[in-house]
Amino acid sequence: MSTAPTELRRFLTITGQRFKTGQSAPEMFSPAVDKAWHDLLGTPAYEALCLETAGQPIRHVANNGHGPIAWVAAYEEVYGPLPEMWFTDADGNLDQDAVARYREAGTVVAEWDCVPTGGDGDDVAPDQPETARR
Repeated sequence: MSTAPTELRRFLTITGQRFKTGQSAPEMFSPAVDKAWHDLLGTPAYEALCLETAGQPIRHVANNGHGPIAWVAAYEEVYGPLPEMWFTDADGNLDQDAVARYREAGTVVAEWDCVPTGGDGDDVAPDQPETARR
């Protein structure tokens, strides 16, 4: 099974690719992967990881939303289908219904409460409107 740190590395790689092509920031919809992100924020290891994967510093900002997750196809092109880690909460509980919907539809519709931005503040924010969390 894929680990949250592995998926964070992949997420930051996708982030760097999206920023380089002028696309919106990828939505962080996984509480488990977001927890790994929070655990590394502000550390020298995180700074090095960002430069290695995204090619630039990546900041973490609050941005609540709900809708289709725009970067899933880009992830699948490189890494294959999203692993269950993306549908796991911060306590390690898997949302079986969300995994089943993804496997059936091939798309993810989810809520998120944060997104990455680049170090210079000139990055594109997600197009989705902010909505309240459940």
